[in-house]
Amino acid sequence: MTPSYADAGVDTAAGDRAVELMKGAVAATHGPNVLGGVGGFAGLYDVGFLKAFERPLLATSTDGVGTKVAIAQAIGKHDTIGQDLVGMVVDDIVVVGAKPMFMTDYIACGKVVPERIAAIVTGIARACEATGTALVGGETAEHPGLLGPDEYDVAGAAVGAVEADRALGAERVRAGDVVLGVASSGLHSNGFSLVRHILAGRGIGYADASAELGASWGEALLEPTRLYAGPLVELLEGPHGGAVHALSHVTGGGLAANLARVLPKGSWAEVDRSTWSPQPVFRVLSDLAGSSLESAEGTWNLGIGFFAVVAADAAGDVVAALDGLGLPAWPVGEVSTGAYDPAGFEQGAKGVDGGAVRLVGAYRA
Repeated sequence: MTPSYADAGVDTAAGDRAVELMKGAVAATHGPNVLGGVGGFAGLYDVGFLKAFERPLLATSTDGVGTKVAIAQAIGKHDTIGQDLVGMVVDDIVVVGAKPMFMTDYIACGKVVPERIAAIVTGIARACEATGTALVGGETAEHPGLLGPDEYDVAGAAVGAVEADRALGAERVRAGDVVLGVASSGLHSNGFSLVRHILAGRGIGYADASAELGASWGEALLEPTRLYAGPLVELLEGPHGGAVHALSHVTGGGLAANLARVLPKGSWAEVDRSTWSPQPVFRVLSDLAGSSLESAEGTWNLGIGFFAVVAADAAGDVVAALDGLGLPAWPVGEVSTGAYDPAGFEQGAKGVDGGAVRLVGAYRA
């Protein structure tokens, strides 16, 4: 008998069933700009509205969620990892002031389990809907022999648009600007290789209860990434949007490095740790590792998921606006351009020759 694709471990019918389970959630992200519905070879998005722009710029970003997927797989909870993916991708787009338009996703797995794939994509779709982003396409690839039957990875890419003269970045930042910290929901999707290493070293399983966190370890660690794009777009389009000069998404590289990327060369800022208290998950993990919170500042966000650099005379208004949009925010520092001692500062990051940042003081208890 001639070997079939199914004999090789690929079940195309399961893929079709997964699409049927997810297509309602995906379709809910489609507004009038999306053409063709679900299932085409390519997603179509009408960008005719860009004719109203003087000089439209397209912004694009791609990312995954790293080894956080290993925890979702370990406890069989797959309905939140999609929000993590959208946060990691779409929230990078708004950093330059762009409004997200559409996104595509990619799931590689060892075996297509329709209900599991549908749970992942439904999570992606719900987060896309919450951020005003159309989910216009995606791909699920079955890789038997390369990935185990219960293993998968997720990735995505998104595109947004911004008027050229409204794009945010280091060139807008001025001496005296106030740096605001915007609260995270927890670990988000960075530093999970360290998290997993700490727990493994202490013999802690994801199903084990954590009295300090009030849940099992797996449930606590899967707290979804906070979505910033929707509220931040609303802020930028509102009366105080012009006061926002730069934004920074705190992801890989941690606090100082990500802020330094959006400050101009020659400028510097000190972030005052005493202005906030990191969530319990960071403290519990640091205690288990026998290390300090400060030692994790280049790995975890420690309670700040975004920075906003804003005009000093509007800082209070921006804080109030962010609070009203569901994003707790507070001043953490100020941009300076005078002489400084570079000891302890991080200068730029990821190829960006930007400003310099260091954290000072002690975290609030």
